[in-house]
Amino acid sequence: MSDSYAVAVLGGGSFGTVIGNIVAGNGNHVQLWLRNAGRAQTINESHENTDYLPGYSLDHKLRATTDLQEAVSAVDIIFVAVPSQSFREVVLELRSLIAANTLVISLTKGIEPGSFSLMSQILLEELPDNPRGVLSGPNLAGEIAAGKVSASVIASDLRSINSLVHDLLHCNSFLIYSSHDMFGVELGGALKNVYAILAGVGAALGFGENTVGMLLTRSLAEMSRFAVHMGANPMTFLGLSGVGDLVVTCSSALSRNYRVGLALGKGQPLEEILGEMDQVAEGINTLGLLKAEADRRGVHMPLVKGLYAILYEHRPVVDVFDDMMHTEEAQDVEFVTR
Repeated sequence: MSDSYAVAVLGGGSFGTVIGNIVAGNGNHVQLWLRNAGRAQTINESHENTDYLPGYSLDHKLRATTDLQEAVSAVDIIFVAVPSQSFREVVLELRSLIAANTLVISLTKGIEPGSFSLMSQILLEELPDNPRGVLSGPNLAGEIAAGKVSASVIASDLRSINSLVHDLLHCNSFLIYSSHDMFGVELGGALKNVYAILAGVGAALGFGENTVGMLLTRSLAEMSRFAVHMGANPMTFLGLSGVGDLVVTCSSALSRNYRVGLALGKGQPLEEILGEMDQVAEGINTLGLLKAEADRRGVHMPLVKGLYAILYEHRPVVDVFDDMMHTEEAQDVEFVTR
């Protein structure tokens, strides 16, 4: 990349850290903002985020700080990688700190409680003058850190934004593709977390490969059906942020949501599971929001309804899965191109 940019990454978890390090490795100066002062000091002194990515060497052009104003001062691009519940709060703080031409990209896979807003909608509401985009895909941070080839999708309204983010992040082991369907890319990243929990429950119950294949395809059908009601292009779900992310998170023990489902299927109480986790499993938050919104819009989502019954109505896992797996649908593929 010929040009060098000043970049801020807000959120010092595993994904924010790995994205910041890729950007720094491509020759840019990166400020990584996080709330934990001890972790920030460790990152600056040892060039390693020992809490989330132990053994992963961080580029010297990446510097951590707990001062948000310092992090975003005079930067060209900001990546926001905080949990969905904190997203609006953090973005609101940016209003008085950044210029109108500063590009803001969401890395957050989730939906805001209360409003059912996607992160791009929050960016439009709170930073209406700033160009924006979203990045999503089958991106387990541990594998990216290990140098395994991965890919992601940048979605925005402008080709120039997609090209810029491509140049910031693209390297031999991290490939970047483009889309103009922000809603579709975001919905794929948010909704698949719910189905990853289901897949974990199924794994605990000893599902066969045929059953897993059925669960994945019915999950994809539900996701795309809901996406149409939200104004997204269902064909987006055939790409990296849809079926790509769904397959990864529904089959990997590295996925927090999958691990939640696995523990649930083995009979562990949800409160205990969440108490043992050091990062947010977004699927838990998304499930209740998605169930309420699907009911409000009249969208048929039997898998979501079934998982909700397990988590919030305390119905037996085996009984609910038996009901879901034996509910036939009239159609296989339920969406068409527009």
